[in-house]
Amino acid sequence: MRRENEALMRAALEAAERGWHVFPLRPGGKPPALHGEKSCTRTGECADGHAKWEQRATTDPDRIRAAWSRAPFNVGIATGPSGLVVVDLDTPEHKGSSDTPDGATTFQALCERAGHAVPDTYRVRTTSGGTHLYFTAPDGIRLTNTAGTVAESVDTRAWGGYVVAAGSTLPAGRYEALSAPVAAPLPPWLQTVLQPAPKSSQAPSMAVAGQSSRYAEVALANETRNVATAQQGSREAALFRAARALGRFVAWGDLPRHVVEQALQEAGETAGLTASECRSTLRSALNWSIAHNGRRRDAA
Repeated sequence: MRRENEALMRAALEAAERGWHVFPLRPGGKPPALHGEKSCTRTGECADGHAKWEQRATTDPDRIRAAWSRAPFNVGIATGPSGLVVVDLDTPEHKGSSDTPDGATTFQALCERAGHAVPDTYRVRTTSGGTHLYFTAPDGIRLTNTAGTVAESVDTRAWGGYVVAAGSTLPAGRYEALSAPVAAPLPPWLQTVLQPAPKSSQAPSMAVAGQSSRYAEVALANETRNVATAQQGSREAALFRAARALGRFVAWGDLPRHVVEQALQEAGETAGLTASECRSTLRSALNWSIAHNGRRRDAA
């Protein structure tokens, strides 16, 4: 067996020993190295139907040795089955812009606003200069991937996502483990940001315009109160969630944006956030919510 195969096999086995479910990626690349649905023979693992990479990821050392003995596959970690939430701190250049702070700087600022230091957890440096922070997912909550929900240049991978494991190689270099051998639990403040807001009652979506407007006003009052009474350590997350929840009413025409911004700005400052912190959080959260709810109410 080639030395490169052996090194990547060790990387896959080490990840599996941590309880992380791995699957092969293309040699020297990041796409999965598994057959697609069109070429599936419906045999073996796919006997009951085509199994995708998330379903085929494994911690079985025999299966891992058999796969990596065939080629120098890079190692993918299926974050959902592994019980992981991985925070991807990207560089602005990788996102096509050099005018914004990198993900690490932005994430550090978010941690400080939440009243905590950047968590000491297992992390991997990517070949683009970014960093992957590994956290164990909370029990009983199924988080999914996000892109820009936390902040610009800060994405997350959970169910439905995967990351490239340490030891994998690309033309630009190697993914390297940096520090902390153990993945820390996902910080509660970050879970609050990532956890989808509870779906509102379906009644307002079928109500007349006047009823919808009254429902929106009640929601505005409730969310404003939640932000104003938020305790230190959860103020930023409370403001973010409130803006995301109320953004749908802005998108649906039930509330003017300036009314929402003013109410939440005042509530955030009442809770102890600075004016600039409130403006930054409100802008990104409202933009995201309006963009994702900018369709007919009956289609939502």
